[in-house]
Amino acid sequence: MVVIITGGSKGIGKAVAEKFAEAGHTLLLGSRGEKSLYDAVADLQGRFPQSTVKAMPVDLSDKDATQRFGDWCLGFGVPDILVNNAGYFIPGSVHNEADDTLEQMIGTNLYSAYHLTRKVLPAMMREKRGHIFNICSIASLSAYANGGSYSISKFALMGFSKNLREEMKPHGIKVTAVYPGATLSASWDGFEIDPKRIMETEDIAKMIYAATQLSPMAVVEDIILRPQLGDL
Repeated sequence: MVVIITGGSKGIGKAVAEKFAEAGHTLLLGSRGEKSLYDAVADLQGRFPQSTVKAMPVDLSDKDATQRFGDWCLGFGVPDILVNNAGYFIPGSVHNEADDTLEQMIGTNLYSAYHLTRKVLPAMMREKRGHIFNICSIASLSAYANGGSYSISKFALMGFSKNLREEMKPHGIKVTAVYPGATLSASWDGFEIDPKRIMETEDIAKMIYAATQLSPMAVVEDIILRPQLGDL
């Protein structure tokens, strides 16, 4: 299978890449940090020689760059799986966050998924197959203090996922929205967190991989995961 993963150099994206690389698939990774991206490629290819791992540095908040990345991916064949994972978190409140916070959050957390999905969808629709995962957040489901524009962007990504799911039903393409709670990823850098209070990135990856193993007649529409002891 051809598997596209954005934000694939670390965190949840890297964990998802590990699961599919272990199974011997072709991985196409995109993220902004060139060094971390190619470090991830070397690591994955070294540990999982049965897989093929390719990467292209890309700023996924940039529409043109995202579309070029999509064209590059299509050069390897019709994608079987697309994991729209690129995103990041700027804490703050609507009333006091920086003026451009909403634009930054929407640009990376929503537009990246929207433009990349639109670029690869025609090929997937012709084949009448494929599975798209949008990495939303618990912040897509419930507002919380200090969530600000991040939560707004993730609510929008949830809406995109729901609309896309309805549109793609007749075309044989599955759409799954993933709603992780606190997960030990780069979003939590700089915070002191008890490891017993936060999920591992592998937890998310296992659920995504499992959802791809169902028959064509079944789809996991939503995956909600939270730390066992509750949200942080």
